Amino acid sequence: MTDDDRVPAAPPPRSVVWPALAGGIVGALITAALLVFAAPQWLSSRIVRSGMLADPQILADAADALRDRQYEPTLAANRAALETPFGSSWKGAAKPDVVMVEFFDYACPYCRTSLPHIERLINEDKGLRVVFRELPILGPDSVAAARVSLAASRAGRFNQFHDTLFAAGRPGAETIGAAARAAAIAPTPPADPAIEAELKRNFELASKLGATGTPLFIVGDRVINSAAGYDALKKAVEDARARG
Repeated sequence: MTDDDRVPAAPPPRSVVWPALAGGIVGALITAALLVFAAPQWLSSRIVRSGMLADPQILADAADALRDRQYEPTLAANRAALETPFGSSWKGAAKPDVVMVEFFDYACPYCRTSLPHIERLINEDKGLRVVFRELPILGPDSVAAARVSLAASRAGRFNQFHDTLFAAGRPGAETIGAAARAAAIAPTPPADPAIEAELKRNFELASKLGATGTPLFIVGDRVINSAAGYDALKKAVEDARARG
């Protein structure tokens, strides 16, 4: 007898098929129920992990959101102190709708690399003001530069001193002297209680905002403790403007 001559096996009776199908369906439903009701944490962790692997920016965004929420009360309580410039230590709009604050040190290379980004933002955005706050953390030359800079600011010539010193290089007797001449002030100004009070206030504010170095930017409710670059600063300005 050939294979073709064999009689096909009879299909199983309905009494066997339907229980088997029903059993399979019930088993699938039970498995689904266990996944939904008995293991939500397992599912959630797998989904979150997959999302993070697919887009690591999620981690950075989550860290930013957590930091912003952490400092909201401090920013609210110190908004005026942060955004009100000392003397002429600001650039940009006279009547701004967004204020960016930068804590900086003349000896900080990252502050220097941030300068063109700040200038570009000011030139592009006529509603932006940048307030500069001295935070001399990199040694005696930084402190000396900050004091002369604040003296220039009181005289209404902060920008002349600020731009000249950063262009000249690291602060020192020669570069501070050149910047002082550009601002038409003495390179070693007399002791001024207002300048010392400003430096003390800046250190206190930066400490409250968790500063770990310079530059430290505050834009609206964002605290950015790095040389974040043009795109990140621009987005922070746009977000602050959108929040009003």
